[in-house]
Amino acid sequence: MATPDIPTVTLNGRAVPLGDVAPHTTALDWLRGCGATGAKEGCAEGECGACSVMVARPGVDTPTEWTPLNACLMPAGSLAGQEVVTSEGLGSPERMHPVQQEMAVRGGSQCGYCTPGFVCSMAAEYYRPGRCAGAPGPDGASDEHEHRHEQGANGFDLHALSGNLCRCTGYRPIRDAAYALGEPEQGDTLAARLAAPPPEVTPLRLGRDGAEIVRPADLAQTLQLIAERPDAVLVAGSTDWGVEVNLRGSRPALTVAIDRLAELRGFSVTDEWVEIGAALSLTEVERRLDGQVPLLAEMFPQFASRLIRNGATIGGNLGTGSPIGDTPPALLALDAVVVLTSAAGDREVPLAEYFTGYRQSVRRPDELIRAVRVPRPLARLTAFHKIAKRRFDDISSVAVGFALDVEDGVVRRARIGLGGVAATPVRALATEEALVGQPWREDAVRRAAEVMAGEGTPLDDHRASAAYRSAMLGQALLKLYAHDTTLEEVGA
Repeated sequence: MATPDIPTVTLNGRAVPLGDVAPHTTALDWLRGCGATGAKEGCAEGECGACSVMVARPGVDTPTEWTPLNACLMPAGSLAGQEVVTSEGLGSPERMHPVQQEMAVRGGSQCGYCTPGFVCSMAAEYYRPGRCAGAPGPDGASDEHEHRHEQGANGFDLHALSGNLCRCTGYRPIRDAAYALGEPEQGDTLAARLAAPPPEVTPLRLGRDGAEIVRPADLAQTLQLIAERPDAVLVAGSTDWGVEVNLRGSRPALTVAIDRLAELRGFSVTDEWVEIGAALSLTEVERRLDGQVPLLAEMFPQFASRLIRNGATIGGNLGTGSPIGDTPPALLALDAVVVLTSAAGDREVPLAEYFTGYRQSVRRPDELIRAVRVPRPLARLTAFHKIAKRRFDDISSVAVGFALDVEDGVVRRARIGLGGVAATPVRALATEEALVGQPWREDAVRRAAEVMAGEGTPLDDHRASAAYRSAMLGQALLKLYAHDTTLEEVGA
């Protein structure tokens, strides 16, 4: 029986004590230890979705939403006070959940290893607010956007399953099961839960074996803690923390969970800025922006998978300093500013001046990223090009963000961000200089593309050769020009 001073997790409707869990224990390992063995470990890095579960999180369109997340990446301690539903909590053999029923009758489960993860991701989409309201009409178009082949007549967005992999290649029956789902019935308790407030997030401190995980009460407490402990590892979406713990054996002495700090979850749009809180998940940012920043709208679907975007944050993507992150090239093109905060207050750093070396930045140990600001007005011509081995759910070999102002057929301003071609994300400064003041014409663009092919210091690795990366840089600019002129010809 749980007592008030012992953190609990509401697991499938029942309060379960978190117990004397080690700070580096993942949510997946804890859940399996509780008997919820439907969730599996397939890759331990968030690529396969066999571990996905549903977590009650603050909603955008309703007070609460069921959010599918990779349990293999989250610290078990981050679930304290939260509500989790696994495949076992959706239905029973006697009364299956509609998602489980459709998966069974349409042959969506083959070996069965990945099925519980698919079921949880599918159930979260089943409960997504407005899913049926956004379904295509008789003419094949929905009220909100043109019908895409990845969306069913029931409004089910197949990209909700982009982070779930089936090793038996059973995707067609899985898709059929997804597209057969109707609306939740009256009395569905999981659907009714969306109308109530999300679970409160309470402070937490768990320690064992010389390590701790802490969830501070507010930003001030967080800043004091990291000032005292420069070795602290900050986690929001945990998409990097989980990989380091699972695959590289990382065991930080202090893990500080900042994902639910209200001060890091702001969002505002003014005439001057779009300000995005560092701890908002990419899915939350995408939905709040709703296309207001076209370059980011183009980048979001190419960033890993929906499961990862449900946890990953812009603050985390910049904080890790990876040269192959997808948000930095886009934000560099947008002339974004990073807002760093410490006990002494805020300071603003242009993203172009933020990175100093491989996984290094100007951020001090006593600072964290509070927000990112994108200045307005935005450039007219923007695009995000990602070159990878897979179309979705993959790491970039090269990523390019474009933001150009073309007036009267002349390039007046150019910002180009690059990823995967240097030790840090970089601006293509030589290419920008080669474009500005030149006519937006094929011969001038080809000359600039030759310059762009020489940007950065690309390396050979298992994803791509240096020569391929350089070739793709030049091709990216030519592709941008070809696409823009094609749109002009058709009058788009």
